[in-house]
Amino acid sequence: MPAPAHVDPRLLRAFVTVAEELHFTRAAARLYVAQQALSRDVRRLERELGAELFVRTTRQVTLTADGARLLPHARRVLAAEDDLLAAFAPGQSRPLLVDLNSPGLATGRRVLRRARELAPDCELMARYESGLTGAAAELLAGRLDASFGRFAGLDPALRSALEQQPVRYEPMAVVLPEDHPLAALPEVPLAALAGETVYAGAGNPRTGEWTDLACRLFEGRGIRLAAPLPLAVGDEEFERIMAKTRHPVLAVVDFPALPRTVRRPLVDPVPLSPVSLVWRKGLAHPALDALRRAAAELARAHGWLRRPAEGWIPAVDGEVMRSAG
Repeated sequence: MPAPAHVDPRLLRAFVTVAEELHFTRAAARLYVAQQALSRDVRRLERELGAELFVRTTRQVTLTADGARLLPHARRVLAAEDDLLAAFAPGQSRPLLVDLNSPGLATGRRVLRRARELAPDCELMARYESGLTGAAAELLAGRLDASFGRFAGLDPALRSALEQQPVRYEPMAVVLPEDHPLAALPEVPLAALAGETVYAGAGNPRTGEWTDLACRLFEGRGIRLAAPLPLAVGDEEFERIMAKTRHPVLAVVDFPALPRTVRRPLVDPVPLSPVSLVWRKGLAHPALDALRRAAAELARAHGWLRRPAEGWIPAVDGEVMRSAG
């Protein structure tokens, strides 16, 4: 007899309860069903499996060899069903996986911290995917739920499957070796970078939106984009590569401090990195609601979405940010 294409978990639950009690009356009482209905379910399961599962006499019920073989499998199936139902029970939700790009970046970290305060019963777990381009594929695959970054820098096909909420126009900066000639300035005019080679993640497939922003900023200003380098993971490797190349690094004003470097804001004009909260279309989760509330609250409190008069962003970013407003 061919194996059944599907086994109703209700029949497995009837079987397991009888196997544990070895008594149909007690098993029926545990399941709150009539003994006749329980016997009918067990016989149906036996027919579907093509195997006798119990030996029944007037005095006792015992498992057959096939019944003993089925029991551990049935228990695993029922445990998985119980876990699934518990995960989607009213008031329950799985953790929300939130990508913060890099551990040291402040905007996403602050939004996440406030969201945890707003939704203490939800679990929001931080992840670090390095850039929004890398995170977007994980969002669409369901391996991430939310991320932060420059939405306009994504391919339009990706954007069409995602939603966004503008969070911040983050002023940009440059990270310099502490003995670099420009390190003595409190602010670095963009014109002062003419002739410099500046690193902006070229070659890193996870941060394509950042490299694209740099190319738009450098165009017509005599600033060269540094050639691709191996991805530096961790402060020590970043510091080593920077000491070796001595290239300034394009960053944001909240970029974490590193040994033997200085971070200087860029001015004249002030280039802005547009940051959005991004999630896949159709996602419904109470922690996402908290994340969105937290982003809006912090943006209002700190003026994150007020563009300074001297601020610069690409036209495409202005259109994308406005379209979500």
